[in-house]
Amino acid sequence: MARYNDAVCKLCRREGEKLFLKGERCLSPKCAVERRPYPPGLHGKQAQFRKKDSDYALQLRAKQKARRVYGVMERQFRRYFSDAERRRGLTGTNLLIMLESRLDNVVFRLGFATSRPQARQLVRHGHFEVNGHKVNIPSYLMQSGDVVAVRPASRNKPWFKEMAADLEHRAAPDWLSRDDVTLSGRVLAQPTRGDIDVTINEQLIVEYYSR
Repeated sequence: MARYNDAVCKLCRREGEKLFLKGERCLSPKCAVERRPYPPGLHGKQAQFRKKDSDYALQLRAKQKARRVYGVMERQFRRYFSDAERRRGLTGTNLLIMLESRLDNVVFRLGFATSRPQARQLVRHGHFEVNGHKVNIPSYLMQSGDVVAVRPASRNKPWFKEMAADLEHRAAPDWLSRDDVTLSGRVLAQPTRGDIDVTINEQLIVEYYSR
């Protein structure tokens, strides 16, 4: 399976804003966007003085930003878009709802991880179960009524003990409910566009794939 192995801070610098891929580090002075607010590469500093981006460049950046925020590779992202086109409603909104419904994102939204990459790793290592069954596929799409929980065998691990003590400082969105005692969460309903606080212009993504 393909995956991105380079420094994730380069992705934030390329997009020109924080994508919060390293959790709490993104809120500290160590954040790469704070220290070097220009694109990576040999000519990164010169990029900020270039002419205005074309329509294609804006569409590409919107697509790349969405991919990087949710940690999805190109081929998989294209499949999400194709599925979104076949569903009723606005294609761009359907796309974002599908990305938000991924298991790794739900784990992150519930506060069981400080970033989506960390949530993806925890899921991969088999620390979570859905409806009582172990699931280690980060792209698993959660449905209304599904319950995700930290597996009993994992609750005594140092990370989850520290996380449980800090849960009161991590609020879950309205479309999710969380039980801090059992370290579990339930999907109350599919998220709406208003529930998704990621600053992504989904219409530009639709335009990119409609060229």
